[in-house]
Amino acid sequence: MKTAIVLFRKSIRIHDNPVLAWAETSQEIDSIIPIFIMDDKWSPDEGSILSLSRLNFLYDSLLDLDRNLKQNYGSKLLVFSGDSKNIIESIIKSLDGGINMLLCDYCSEPRSRKEINEIKKSLTELGIESKVFPAVNTILDIEKITQSKNFINPKSSKDIEKILKKNLILSSDGYFVDEALANPQEICTNLLLLESILLDKQTSKYHISIEEIRKKSEQLMLKSEMGSPYFPGGESEALLRLRNKVTERPNFVNNFKKPCTLSTNEEGNPMEPSTTGLSPYISNGCLSVRHVWNECAKAHIDLYHTKPPESLHGQLMFREMFYLLSRSIVNWDDDFNNSNCKPIDWGEYDQSKISAWELGVTGFPYIDAMMRQLDATGWMHHLGRHAVSCFLTRGQLWQNWKHGRDVFERKLVDSDWAINNGNWLWLAGVAPFSMPYYRVYNPCPDSNSSLNVETIEANFVRYWVPELASYPSKYIFEPHLAPIDVQKSSNCIIGQDYPLPIIDRKISRRENLAMFKENVGRINRI
Repeated sequence: MKTAIVLFRKSIRIHDNPVLAWAETSQEIDSIIPIFIMDDKWSPDEGSILSLSRLNFLYDSLLDLDRNLKQNYGSKLLVFSGDSKNIIESIIKSLDGGINMLLCDYCSEPRSRKEINEIKKSLTELGIESKVFPAVNTILDIEKITQSKNFINPKSSKDIEKILKKNLILSSDGYFVDEALANPQEICTNLLLLESILLDKQTSKYHISIEEIRKKSEQLMLKSEMGSPYFPGGESEALLRLRNKVTERPNFVNNFKKPCTLSTNEEGNPMEPSTTGLSPYISNGCLSVRHVWNECAKAHIDLYHTKPPESLHGQLMFREMFYLLSRSIVNWDDDFNNSNCKPIDWGEYDQSKISAWELGVTGFPYIDAMMRQLDATGWMHHLGRHAVSCFLTRGQLWQNWKHGRDVFERKLVDSDWAINNGNWLWLAGVAPFSMPYYRVYNPCPDSNSSLNVETIEANFVRYWVPELASYPSKYIFEPHLAPIDVQKSSNCIIGQDYPLPIIDRKISRRENLAMFKENVGRINRI
């Protein structure tokens, strides 16, 4: 029997999975061994640097994939933790020549590319073939396009449109993207082989049982203030949300304008995003971006619909743009020797400022509500991300964007290396595609703010900053301006029950803009 290891990397799903589709029809193999490998940061052991939300989303996703494999195909998922190369070599040795091939999806991050290249080299020496499938988690073949002779880094929505025109067919309803692959009718797995792997003394050291993951997930929920996850992980939940938010809401899709959505979530429901809320599932590979694209395209057929960059298709195009840039720009995740990052002389790391920002105790209720939402749920609306990143960098605190990027990396359930770094470069004002640096968001927004804040009831702030729950809406975004009698009647004395602003926003804005302008001038003189 010819057997292949199928390594799920950023494709924790069965639908539209080219790896599984190829394995089902290939004459080169008869069965597969489905595995997922967690590196140290995802380990169920204590001490992980990642948030409860991020960890639990992954655990949910793995449990869901294992459940789908068992119920629909009589298979199951083997989960391991540790060095991928060592684990795969250990599996191969445990089966003593029973493995013929390794199959996996392409990942564009430098660390992931280095990892798979080392694995491929090792397996070649053992006489085992490796197949890495492109465009499993993107619409475009990132490696092929960025390594092509005439590739030019995109810097705008128009630039990414040019790339799409060159690689996709354009119709009256948008770009034509291949239909998502159907679920495999059969996934052949030799359960005896799986059991023999787990009986091997060396390989079993890396193994984490599904029951262990389930218990760890339950423990995380007990620690969480939310009680249940804001976004439950997994392919099943992803497809349900896609149906409820996109497929069954064509009017929502056709009228969608990302800049017009409320940063403070749906009116009257501070828990539900005014956007689709699909980003965590796309980022973690639980949901095919190609499937999302085509569900939106179906809503567009013969009907008026918004256009990129504001439409849902436009948002997916920006995702492709950041993936291309992250593959082609050296030091994409750094502010040193990065051609897409102005070398701004940010202030020295200030622990008190960073901590106040991260914990949501800056004295600016809108900023604090967003950061508390992030900490509790692992999610934040894109305009909220605009506001808090601007506040941390060029707006008020003058801290290096990488400090905020690291916090988002730890906490966002939709964190994605390419997109997280791209967004921070954008919002810090240092990238070629950034908004003008002097466009600074007011951290105390009113009803006319481009941050699209619901200010009449202000339920979002009341929910996430309960200290201010009884404040009149007139003062809730700048409570330190409330007369003392209002503070007393609202049961919240500013400076005692809720912090005073950690900085004068008007003075800091003026000083920061002057410093940014001076930095840009220095760069231009070099």
